[in-house]
Amino acid sequence: MDYKTSGVDVEAGRSFVQRIKGAVGTTRRPEVLGDLGSFGGFFRLGNYQEPVLVAGTDGVGTKLKLAHLLDRHDTVGIDLVAMCVNDVLTSGAEPLFFLDYLATGHLEPTQLAAVVEGIAAGCRLANCALLGGETAEMPGFYGGGEYDVAGFCVGVVERSQIIDGSRIEVGDQVIALASSGVHSNGYSLVRKVIEVGGWSWSDRPEAFQGQSLGDYFLTPTEIYVQPVLSALEVGIDLRGMAHITGGGLPENLPRCLGQGQSIRVNCQSWNIPPAFRWLATVGDISDRDCFHTFNMGVGFAAIVPPAQVDTALQFFDQAGCCPWVLGEVVPGSGEVLGLPE
Repeated sequence: MDYKTSGVDVEAGRSFVQRIKGAVGTTRRPEVLGDLGSFGGFFRLGNYQEPVLVAGTDGVGTKLKLAHLLDRHDTVGIDLVAMCVNDVLTSGAEPLFFLDYLATGHLEPTQLAAVVEGIAAGCRLANCALLGGETAEMPGFYGGGEYDVAGFCVGVVERSQIIDGSRIEVGDQVIALASSGVHSNGYSLVRKVIEVGGWSWSDRPEAFQGQSLGDYFLTPTEIYVQPVLSALEVGIDLRGMAHITGGGLPENLPRCLGQGQSIRVNCQSWNIPPAFRWLATVGDISDRDCFHTFNMGVGFAAIVPPAQVDTALQFFDQAGCCPWVLGEVVPGSGEVLGLPE
């Protein structure tokens, strides 16, 4: 017996590393030292007076099940990067570098290369370096063709410029940036709705405007790094930010607030994308559960003083973020008011 007969192909692993080097190289930043293949990745900090490192980690969740079912693996890597860099971004930090961990029962180079190419694409969108990663072949642990993936991001912000909600005042306005779809949360419920309803991922319900269910639900998570950092650079006063992930608006909006504050949302301020309405109708999901599970069209939120609302809306509109005024900060104890009960 040898390692290969037990299910681990070391040579395939080496070949895989060589295969992904080109994609990784497209994400290189000037601060990166060394090449892929070392035991650790090296990254030199630039010119900061008092740098604070900000780290985040996440996965893609059961959206991977859909990628496996449809045998399409080129977008979930973007999701992976987005889930991490958007979190780090909420503090005002610039994402610097990203690492990934891929685990599979049997290493299929074409399949996993597509995943890494997606990760590299996400890193380019976020202007962060794909500094390294780990691929684990674990026979008997995952089913045939299955894999899991986790991501890790490190960013940096000047200590004096950290955005932590401490400057938010009652009366400040909440600007919403549109999501690109369901993003990467709620897929256990999405898959259940499709399964129980007897739908096929190739079906094209009217609400999806010609897209198949598979195409729509594999749409990658939007990455907000470049427009948000650009807004900060031009002096827009973003006093708090929230990435709308698991738990939707009720759980994520309060995370950027100060003591004694809540947010009152105006549910008439935007048209909820038809896909969410379709899920609610077909799955018989209450409005309350929808808002606690999905982003409902809001991918990211930024809080600005009233005097900067028009400037912020114009800037994010020109950046393609489709912004609107979602609500305002009111006295309270961390609730999101105005949502369906």
